[in-house]
Amino acid sequence: MAVKVNEYYSLIQNNYLFVEIARRVDEYQKENPDANLIKMGIGDVTRPLAKSVVEAFKRAVDELGDADTFRGYGPEQGYDFLIEDVIENDYKPLGVELKNSEVFISDGAKCDTGNFQELFSKDNIIAVTDPVYPVYVDSNVMAGRSGKMGEDGFYENIVYLPATSENDFVPSLPSEKVDIIYLCYPNNPTGTTLTKEQLKEWVDYAHKNDALILFDAAYESFIKTPGIPHSIFEIEGAKDVAVEFRSYSKVAGFTGTRCAYCVVPEEVYVKDANGNKVQLNPLWNRRQSTKFNGVSYPVQRAAQAIYTPEGKKEIQENLDYYVKNAQVIRESLEKMGLKVYGGVDSPYIWFKTPNIDSWSFFDILLKEAHVVSTPGAGFGPSGEGYLRLTAFNTYENTVEAMDRISKLEF
Repeated sequence: MAVKVNEYYSLIQNNYLFVEIARRVDEYQKENPDANLIKMGIGDVTRPLAKSVVEAFKRAVDELGDADTFRGYGPEQGYDFLIEDVIENDYKPLGVELKNSEVFISDGAKCDTGNFQELFSKDNIIAVTDPVYPVYVDSNVMAGRSGKMGEDGFYENIVYLPATSENDFVPSLPSEKVDIIYLCYPNNPTGTTLTKEQLKEWVDYAHKNDALILFDAAYESFIKTPGIPHSIFEIEGAKDVAVEFRSYSKVAGFTGTRCAYCVVPEEVYVKDANGNKVQLNPLWNRRQSTKFNGVSYPVQRAAQAIYTPEGKKEIQENLDYYVKNAQVIRESLEKMGLKVYGGVDSPYIWFKTPNIDSWSFFDILLKEAHVVSTPGAGFGPSGEGYLRLTAFNTYENTVEAMDRISKLEF
């Protein structure tokens, strides 16, 4: 008997966005080895780990090299020392009270948002904003919650909520019943945000429709504008209907170090096939305990260091550095006469291409300006005609990239 493949994987029509970008970049670099490419596409950071983080990392590694302080397997949910600092520093200042058992340390928000769908029945209807971070859609396609992709670029059985310039990138509530809603704010890729009043509408919808919100807050540390929520749990009633994901990748430069966490409040309940209420927190705990051995001890000690007084200062300096880059990008593109969004409370800048499709403009920037971007079409049909740039390169490269782009004839 031949081994049978999961046929839902074949429903994914396109290469994963960032894999396709890497393929095109590698191909061009091989053909043009002397081209000095400036990469502003994938949201990878360039600033080194903060000094306090490195020192904590080294101390923890030294502990593992000593028989008296060596540690083996740690708790799959994360060490209490980090969980307690997360609660004390990330949530208490917002007026949000959490228990240790509600915070789960992981190796990345991408992993968590992709894996969380495993807890749900295949017949759940999911809703995503459009454009959207691809993992939300692709992981559900792989699990069999969609049909085929149509000629319009939309998968069957997935509800898309357009977020475009026409609605100020504030998606409307679903006009049909949905079960699971993916929200990301500050948004990837558009860089836009929601106010507390706007987010309250989603929480109210979830209550009225027995829906669950999966809220990706990976970029909340970039929020500067007063009144913009850093956590969905700032909204009254959200702890009954939402799960939140956060990451140290952009906050602390952990893209290569790998550490994140998600919050699953004990108040959140879902239903089984017979309509009985089932608490969600123990399900995620079971999933993590079964499939995940936890983040390494040195990495968790390194993450804890960002909450020390010195660590907070160093991390803020890095964040300010990237915010400055975002300002340079935004102002430069506006001077070129382009319509620009994001880049204020977010490290992402989203702009309208000059009467050309997004992949074609990606190729123009790559081949004529030697700048790597991210085409909006890779984030969904509503992303067509837009491009995303990130603020995570060096300041010098950011200025140089904007100078190169400004010299192009659109």
